[in-house]
Amino acid sequence: MTPRFQFNVSASDGAARTGVIRMQRGDIRTPAFMPVGTAGTVKAMQPENVRSTGADILLGNTYHLMLRPTAGRINRLGGLHKFMNWDRPILTDSGGFQVMSLTELRKMSEQGVEFRSHLDGSKIMLTPERSMEIQRLLGTDIVMAFDECTPFPATEEVAKSSMELSMRWAQRSRDGFDSGADHAGRAALFGIVQGGVHEDLRFRSIDALTEIGFDGYAVGGLAVGEGQDMMFKVLDFTMPRMPADAPRYLMGVGKPDDIVGAVERGIDMFDCVMPTRSGRTGQGFTRFGPINMKNARHKDDDRPIDAACGCPACSQYSRAYIHHLIKSSEILGAMLLTWHNLQFYQDLMAGLRGAIAEGNLSRFSEDFRANYGRGDIEIL
Repeated sequence: MTPRFQFNVSASDGAARTGVIRMQRGDIRTPAFMPVGTAGTVKAMQPENVRSTGADILLGNTYHLMLRPTAGRINRLGGLHKFMNWDRPILTDSGGFQVMSLTELRKMSEQGVEFRSHLDGSKIMLTPERSMEIQRLLGTDIVMAFDECTPFPATEEVAKSSMELSMRWAQRSRDGFDSGADHAGRAALFGIVQGGVHEDLRFRSIDALTEIGFDGYAVGGLAVGEGQDMMFKVLDFTMPRMPADAPRYLMGVGKPDDIVGAVERGIDMFDCVMPTRSGRTGQGFTRFGPINMKNARHKDDDRPIDAACGCPACSQYSRAYIHHLIKSSEILGAMLLTWHNLQFYQDLMAGLRGAIAEGNLSRFSEDFRANYGRGDIEIL
């Protein structure tokens, strides 16, 4: 019988590792990138096409789904997997990040966060217990603990208070998750390490979470404006203290070079809206760096976006055609470019997994950075 949750590392290279998370709805190969399906859909993509890029798991958003169409309605319609026609694992964030971003619309207390819906202004209270209930109604496979995403910049005192509140909420999330016996028997719960950019606070957070006990551990509060150098510095002192026998998830990251650097430091899971959002705004990712498909330089270019890519945008269409679609605001342009970007990200993850398994991650990373930093090749 497939286990509820099992993580096995098959190979390591330095701090980096590759392996598999086994769950009842399927295996998740790590390092893994999770396309973001905020409102029950990966924008501009059909589920089967997302799967064809190599994605093993999607991310859904508790905040948006609880407001519309509501978790109760999704539950009555058979759960999020059936609702969106995705039969593999889904991770949902707790809603905390979105609520915390509603600075003018929310009021925080020890109990939780009271906020006004951005849709109709109605008053809603989100607590650790309610977040667990909503994710249970959705039928999520990996549930995220409810936390406060510490802002940046923040004083050490603010970061300390925020982290300590998140740790109290982590215990309540654990208790709330465990109270849902049937769901808890087939799903997993991840805790979230906070503490800003402060080493001692991060260590205290890790110790508190491991004492509570979670199936996986996320690093939160990064990629919020601190810059790549600081993000890597925080990972450098955080990762060696993280449990080695559980998946490590860097939330909301990121750019391709962010991902490569984080994998080198031991991160196993990622999510980011960048490939899909960029696909809708005309940016494509290539081996030689990102390109703006709105630029006139592409209007007579019969090459694919990236000759090494096997997605439909690259195997069936030219840059000139995709440039034309985007300039004409045709929906197909956003669809093709999104498909390409998701394929690029999944190909990057597959390359990282292969390099770690073969023990040549250093060479892979050096080659990636050399190519990605050189800029898109000129038209011949």
